[in-house]
Amino acid sequence: MLDFSSALYLGLRHPASTLRPWAQLTTGVPSALDEPAEARRLASRLAALCGCESALLAPSTLHLFWDLPVLLGPRATVLVESGSYAIGRWGAERAAAGGTPVRTFAQHDPGALRRALLSCPAGRRPVVIVDGLTPGEGPAPLAAYAQQVARFGGRLVIDDTQALGVLGVAPGAPMPYGRGGGGSLRFHGLDAPQLLVIASLAKGFGAPLALLAGPRREVRRFTSASETRVHCSPPSTAALRAAERALAVNRVRGEQLRVRLLRLVGLFRAGVERLGLHCSGGQFPVQALAPMTPVRVAAVQAELLRHGVRAVAQRHGRARARVCFVLTARHSRADVAQALAALAIALPLFGEARLAA
Repeated sequence: MLDFSSALYLGLRHPASTLRPWAQLTTGVPSALDEPAEARRLASRLAALCGCESALLAPSTLHLFWDLPVLLGPRATVLVESGSYAIGRWGAERAAAGGTPVRTFAQHDPGALRRALLSCPAGRRPVVIVDGLTPGEGPAPLAAYAQQVARFGGRLVIDDTQALGVLGVAPGAPMPYGRGGGGSLRFHGLDAPQLLVIASLAKGFGAPLALLAGPRREVRRFTSASETRVHCSPPSTAALRAAERALAVNRVRGEQLRVRLLRLVGLFRAGVERLGLHCSGGQFPVQALAPMTPVRVAAVQAELLRHGVRAVAQRHGRARARVCFVLTARHSRADVAQALAALAIALPLFGEARLAA
């Protein structure tokens, strides 16, 4: 089965034989009591990669967003961009359960954010939660968001899971992803004290752990007040060694992998266009075909599976869905050709979605 559902964008898998060995998988104590020295060193390297002063590591973004109230401080209002990833929204829901007002604003719309900021009650500090990059939609207008948030004395919390490892500094025509893989702050050239990054390394870098990065004072405050660090273990040694290897591969071969990924995305998009279909996602590796009814999406998925191709069904609004192909640097030109051949067979099932394109 040819798999187009994995978000290991750079194709990193980290077999055990490629990692430094370890004598102990976990410390057996919570992060607040004991954290491996290599976790602190790795966090420092990741902070530098992302363009931040400081960082700490956690087992997942869920651990970090669970502690969102720590980042809010007293008398905050949370503004969540619609379409934000579920885990960030769960953090906002926990804040709401504690009495913090939570509101939403339209996706990728600086004007909508400004209106939401203007509507915040007096005396409450706005904390804005957005995704740095949304699969199928592209990068958020973070520069405009950061400017608005700074004007209102707020804080911008960016879930950068999709961008870390793919986007980087100085994007341009030869390399629209930019270079380095440091994520959205590097991509947009942002460096401001009101910015915080939460990101998983489990996609671009293929390592199951997450980071919180930002100003040193804010990271220290989170470290001392976090509830999950009191009740949960730090990332396992295996996860730390995988992240260590990911950074080494990124340093030596990262640009080569991103160029390969970009070419595969271009090849796929050109083939989809020849079939008379439309796909969104720009040059990012998640390519979403035109929205259809969930019944049609299920039929297309089943037909693709019959021809050895696994794609992803993604909800698109309340009554619509779409088929997504996730490309990675591990795919080949032959893999893309096989996926396009399967799509060609499934074309009659697209119905009005094809005509609309």
